[in-house]
Amino acid sequence: MPERAGASERTVVVVGASGNVGTGLLRVLKDVPDVRVRAVCRRPPPPVPPYDEAEWHTIDLTTADAERRLTDVFTGADAVVDLAWAIQPVRDEAALRRTNVDGTAALLRAVRRSGVGHLAFASSLGAYASAPQDPARPVDESWPVTGQPRSAYSRDKIIAERMLDAFERDNPGVAVARVRPTLVVQREASREMARLFLGPIVPRASFGLLAAGKVPLLPVPSDTVLQFVHADDLGRAIVAILDRRARGAFNIAADALDAHELTALVGARPIPLPHDLARIVIGLLFRLHALALSPGWFDVAVRTPVMDTGRARLELGWEPKVGTAESVRILLDGLIDDATTLSPALAVG
Repeated sequence: MPERAGASERTVVVVGASGNVGTGLLRVLKDVPDVRVRAVCRRPPPPVPPYDEAEWHTIDLTTADAERRLTDVFTGADAVVDLAWAIQPVRDEAALRRTNVDGTAALLRAVRRSGVGHLAFASSLGAYASAPQDPARPVDESWPVTGQPRSAYSRDKIIAERMLDAFERDNPGVAVARVRPTLVVQREASREMARLFLGPIVPRASFGLLAAGKVPLLPVPSDTVLQFVHADDLGRAIVAILDRRARGAFNIAADALDAHELTALVGARPIPLPHDLARIVIGLLFRLHALALSPGWFDVAVRTPVMDTGRARLELGWEPKVGTAESVRILLDGLIDDATTLSPALAVG
């Protein structure tokens, strides 16, 4: 990060620092000179890498004193990175909204009260309106932010984006950046991914069969295209935003793979399923508690567009080091090993 006049160190506050994205960002920040990290979360991890060099503050965004306590932590900082977002319990939308909407409101008030000049907010691909998943027609940051109406995750992201719109109008002196990544992958988050998307119907042994190429056919929703991004690549993008005090929205993703390319990674061929049929089956399994993947998350996966990352490449000098195919392999290996970290946000099984 560039130095300020008369100062040799900058302070960055990372809220939600112990989760999937936060873990990747802390790994990247450890190699950035002259940066002091204040880390905020509900359940601080033990002092092991990459968590050991941050100054930790235990704050629950849903509590009545969250705004006051956040203001204290933010005061004197150069930037705040907001990664705090609850994705569990997926069946309790009211609990999610208390963290994701009410917590974001408290954080924005704390940013204003503390005088912080730069805010980087982790939004999502899930904020975008539906579009054909066509790698030849990716969408840029101007695509409508109207989300997936049947996804609680998406609806809350849209509300948060609207709150940022109002915050920017009322606080023009604060540089606000919105990071819109696709699904964020790292080995250490494999247990969390399993908890969020799988269930009893998908035994862990099945991942070993996939990795060994022993599943010749895989049912896949028609015209599926997926983009992943590694947590460290996303962390590098956020650091580049902080370096440049960048404003505005940035799509962050690796390359896009279609169903044939995805299933070929494990030596299989796709069996196309109509989207509506796949959603009905997933909804039934979800209601029976046989599958953790909700119909709303399914909509985010198959109805949101392929993202154009040209702005991040041009303005941030960013490009992914880990492609989607490698991310799939990293995730599959992690699922086989039930990989995680000592961070409670990722390790709870």
